[in-house]
Formats: sequence, structure tokens, C-alpha cells
Amino acid sequence: MSTASSSSIQSARPSVHSARAWAAHSATSPLAPFSIDRRDPLPDDVVIEILYCGVCHSDLHQVRDEWHSSMYPIVPGHEIVGRVAGTGARVGVPWLGRTCGHCPYCRSSRENLCDDPSFTGFTRDGGFASHVVADAAYCFPIPDAFGDVEAAPLLCAGLIGWRALKLAGEGEALGLYGFGAAAHILAQVAVRQGRRVHAFTRPGDGAGQAFALSLGCASAQDSGAPPPEPLDAAIVFAPVGALVPEALARMKKGGIVVCAGIHMSDIPSFPYADLWGERVIRSVANLTRADGAEFLELAAQVPVRTRTTAFPLARANEALDLLRAGEIEGAAVLVPEGG
Repeated sequence: MSTASSSSIQSARPSVHSARAWAAHSATSPLAPFSIDRRDPLPDDVVIEILYCGVCHSDLHQVRDEWHSSMYPIVPGHEIVGRVAGTGARVGVPWLGRTCGHCPYCRSSRENLCDDPSFTGFTRDGGFASHVVADAAYCFPIPDAFGDVEAAPLLCAGLIGWRALKLAGEGEALGLYGFGAAAHILAQVAVRQGRRVHAFTRPGDGAGQAFALSLGCASAQDSGAPPPEPLDAAIVFAPVGALVPEALARMKKGGIVVCAGIHMSDIPSFPYADLWGERVIRSVANLTRADGAEFLELAAQVPVRTRTTAFPLARANEALDLLRAGEIEGAAVLVPEGG
């Protein structure tokens, strides 16, 4: 599967882009209506009419400046499904918005580590809007197997989760810590691969545990409880540093703990004995376009079924609050109409 950078898409590039959006203007204020007026997009840019945009935990962190690198105003959103103005091509716009193409990482097929990247909804205006400008070479065609709203969570929760799953190795016993948007997608992929998936939720989250079991997980328990078997690998989706030593303590020798978020609270100290035995802790950074094309093709084959709750764009603050409180089953998705 190739990226959606065909000449027919690029030829539709207008010289002016305007949009209705919701933006964060400070780390302490809620999102508010915002008008985007950007002139003279770069040569490879296209304007996309947004159909749906997923809401990600990264949106929570950046609008509150928990990365200590936000520049306001920010129009968040990097799980975008839309249609290219002038061609009608249906595309997805992910977190990785552009890379430099010439740093050592880009030259070695590791563009996810680019020294000078752009990110959708962070350094570029994102999808909490009616329209967005994106680099055509970093957009993905959406497989016909997915409707518009179903596809939105795949553009980050799915893509980053897939990279995390690959880095977790091929072990059969897999733990997923934090059963939200990413875990509910990756659980389906891992079960299809024949793995035994063990879900870990916030303590007392019976509904989340039942949801995990309904997707084929072998077990579901509170995050501090032991799994029914030692784990070959675990992916920590929740931004809670204390879960890293918790997951590490459940590993077999040679086990891998993958930290799948951009932001996480500090990791507490732990005994070296828990790491000994060639156990590994590693992080995931962004994604490559190859990851995206690979995952979307696989997701259509599984097929992955996303669970979504839709909100009009004008209720973006409510969607963020519910996500922060852990009260969204699956993924939240914003709809520009009525925004």
C-alpha cells in the first residue's frame, strides 16, 4: 500500500486555506473556537475536508503543556479521516506530518526519529477543525473495509500500537496495561496472531475488563494483580510510570516491556533483579509511513472493529474530560458538522 501522494491529489492544492477550529490558547484554559487562515501552503500540501477526527491521550498532554514544549494556540487532533479538496480522495492524516528526509535517521529508514519533524495537531494545525492542510506524502489511503468513523482511531491508536506490538517481539503471552483506544485495537490484532492477551485496567474497572474479554482477551484484571501466567511481553499504554516496574515484575526471562506513549509520569525505582535475566524496557517514538501502510492493510484483513463514541466538534472539551477520566470505552471521535 502506498501513501496518497499522487499527482492528482497534489494538483488540487489551493493557495488559501481557512477553517473553523477549536484550539487551546493556554495550558489552563479550555479549548475555544478559533479561525484558521493560512496562506500559501507548501508545494506538497493539500487541503482536506475533515469528516472525523479521533481524540488521543496525546491531545490531553499537549493542550495542558505536560510535554513542556507547547506553543499556543494549538489546534489538536492527529487521527483525521477526510476527503482531499478537488479530488474527493479519502485519506487519513496521522501524527507524523513531515520529516526532513536528510538526517541520519531519515536516511536509515528511521524517519520516526527524524531530527526535524513536523507533527499534526502539534507543530501543524490538527483535526479539531473543519479542514486541515497536510503533506500528501504523509497521508494514507483508507481501506474500503472501514467506514469513516471506524477508521479515525486507526490513525494513531492503531498505528502507534502496531509499532509497539512489533517491538514487543513474538512472544505468546502478552500483557496490555491500560485498555483504551490503542489496546482495544491491538488486542484484536494480537488475538488474531494467536497470542494469549492479558488485559490490565484501572482497579475496579469491571466494564473495561468485560470489554477486553469480549474482544478475545484470555484474561482481564486490575493493573496491580498478577496475570494467570508469566508474560513474554507487555505494552504499557497508560501514561503511568508506576506500571513499568509492575509489568517488568511479571516478565519471563528475556521479556520486553514497551512504553507506548509520548508522555508518562516518572518511573519509580525497582530492584535490579527484576531487570536481570535479559529483560528489556524500551520506548516507542512516533511511526514511519511504512508502519502505517503495513498496519492499515493488516487491520483490514483481521478485520479490526473499533468501538467509538462520537461528539460534535463543539463538545471537544467534554470529549477530552471524559477521556482523561477514563470514561470512554474504545475511542472518542469528533465530528466537524455542528462545530
